[in-house]
Amino acid sequence: YGIDLKLELRYWNKVKHIKFKEILMKGKLIGYVTVGTNDLNRAKQFYDTLLGELGAVSFPANDRIVLWRVDGGSSMFAVAKPFDEKAASVGNGNMVALPVDSKEQVDAIYAKAMELGATDEGPPGERIPTFYGAYIRDLDGNKLVFYNLK
Repeated sequence: YGIDLKLELRYWNKVKHIKFKEILMKGKLIGYVTVGTNDLNRAKQFYDTLLGELGAVSFPANDRIVLWRVDGGSSMFAVAKPFDEKAASVGNGNMVALPVDSKEQVDAIYAKAMELGATDEGPPGERIPTFYGAYIRDLDGNKLVFYNLK
């Protein structure tokens, strides 16, 4: 891609954290992200409850896709049965990162995910001084992190 990663890292290390947080929290980088499922009804129930904790509301795009959006937000989260009608599978190294408003909300959403049958991939905690997150796998094995930036 012609990107000098060391140069990019030096650039981002110089950017004030608040500016980085503003860019991420506005959702301007991603319009939506989709994870696959083999059971759309089960996935919808799981995410209606889990993402409902964040104020997200679901709506169907069609008979194989459901999306969630927070009122006033510009990005969406989607669950879909694959278009090619083959079984959905989890990508190794893929992860969806969802920002929340506080450490307490990270803790609460992690607890709700565990209650709903998610698998623990890393309990809530500080990973670096500016990042507090909790990692889970949903009922289909998709990996998500709920995080808060200081």
